[in-house]
Amino acid sequence: MTQVPPPQPLPAPRQAEGMNRFTVGRWFAAGGGALVLILLVGIALSVNALNQLGTTRDQVVEVIDPALMRSLELTSALTGQDTAIRAYGLTGERGRFDEYQAAVAAERRAAADLTRHLRELPGGDRLAGHVGRITAAAREWREEYAERVAEQVREKGEYPISRSGGTRGVELFTGVRASLAPLQGELERLHREGVARMQSGARTLYLTLGALAVIVLVTLVVLALLIRRFVLNPVSRLTEQVRTVAGGDFDARIGVDRPAELNELSGHIDAMRGRILAEWRRVAEAQAKLEDQALELRRSNGELEQFAYVASHDLQEPLRKVASFTQMLEQRYGDQLDDRAKQYIAYAVDGAKRMQTLINDLLAFSRVGRVGGERQMTDSGAALRAALDNLAAPIEEADATVVVHTEMPQVYGNGMLLTQLFQNLVSNAVKFRSSAPPIVEIAAERRDDMWEFSCSDNGIGIDSKYAERVFMIFQRLHPRDVYPGTGIGLALAKKIVEYLGGTIWVDNVGRTSSGTTFRWTLPAAPPLSLELTPHSRSRPPTGAASGADDV
Repeated sequence: MTQVPPPQPLPAPRQAEGMNRFTVGRWFAAGGGALVLILLVGIALSVNALNQLGTTRDQVVEVIDPALMRSLELTSALTGQDTAIRAYGLTGERGRFDEYQAAVAAERRAAADLTRHLRELPGGDRLAGHVGRITAAAREWREEYAERVAEQVREKGEYPISRSGGTRGVELFTGVRASLAPLQGELERLHREGVARMQSGARTLYLTLGALAVIVLVTLVVLALLIRRFVLNPVSRLTEQVRTVAGGDFDARIGVDRPAELNELSGHIDAMRGRILAEWRRVAEAQAKLEDQALELRRSNGELEQFAYVASHDLQEPLRKVASFTQMLEQRYGDQLDDRAKQYIAYAVDGAKRMQTLINDLLAFSRVGRVGGERQMTDSGAALRAALDNLAAPIEEADATVVVHTEMPQVYGNGMLLTQLFQNLVSNAVKFRSSAPPIVEIAAERRDDMWEFSCSDNGIGIDSKYAERVFMIFQRLHPRDVYPGTGIGLALAKKIVEYLGGTIWVDNVGRTSSGTTFRWTLPAAPPLSLELTPHSRSRPPTGAASGADDV
């Protein structure tokens, strides 16, 4: 038989070089790291721009703009004081004086709020100094002009507005207005600068977000191109190479250079392809040799069949002649022969007949599985009944009783072989009997996917140390003159059972009396894949099989 060499270990895959050593994980890690870094930088710049924009907005909306409003209120309050005191000096109306006092209170509130807001700005002390100068100029105007006018009207009932007095008031109030101008100029400048910073911050934010979006888009495009070049294209090439090999071109090389995982994978696949191809070629060579051997075996089987035909006819013909002419010699010349000569003639006839029986048994043993051994679902009960019919005369002569305890099942086997199996075992039980009339008990029991049969008797039994020897061909445990036979029956039974897919053994466990129990198994159903057994038949077989076994 051709020996197939054991599989060799896979060769080491080709090592990638340079950038090809980068694995897919590294490519994704590098691309993901770059994208995350860009996102972090963009987010940091955006947050910084938002913070600056928010700070500037808060300063303009919550400080500068309220300060401008308070400065306008301060200007309005000072203007109201001047207007009200002049009207009071001209008309003496009490309501005008009340308006003047209300304008003074409004000035103080506006000055206090304005000072508080200005101190929240950079350089707030300097800006608050403007408010101090404004309130000082306004106080001077009230002391030197407004309070005197009010006093003259209250005490003297005079209307003190005169050319000289009016001129002095105008001069003082002009100083008040002049003190307002620097503060308003500062506030307007701060407002303009704050608005400019807000616009600049918004532009910076928009530019940062736009640049971030462009960079992310470019990064994604670059990653897509890298993945396409270093992952998708190699995968596509590897798929095409594998498809080529799967299509039948087993000599096509499989291999991609990058990435590292696919490089290693393609190396292993190519190594497996090479090894499978080598194994396939070795198997093909072995199969060719097996086919040659099968052809030779079929030729040899044909010769064996021819030999069997010759053995069953040509070899037995001289034996029949020897037996016949020896018997004729005894019949015609018996009165001229003494007792010793007659004994010699009896020996010769008996030897010829035993040789014929041995040849028939050998033919039956060699034909198991080769001639008429096709397997199919078979009624074992019908095979048992046919065997008992063939053994009717020996059973009746021995006054034997055959008891079938269970219904015989359907098995996957062969009717002719099963009949021969039952016939050999029952014949064995009847032949090797003790002094008591033979009792043969047959039963069957299901064991998973097999049927287990048993054949028990009350005969002379078999020693446990001979339990395996009894199934060997030509093995005998008793002299031929005590129990005649060829010693092939149980060997034939074992060959039949094993050919049908079962096992047979001697089971004496638990027996308290003499006798023997043979057990054997047979398949309950055909196997999933039926074994095809070739049969060749050169000529019609002749000769009968022995129905008895000898131990």
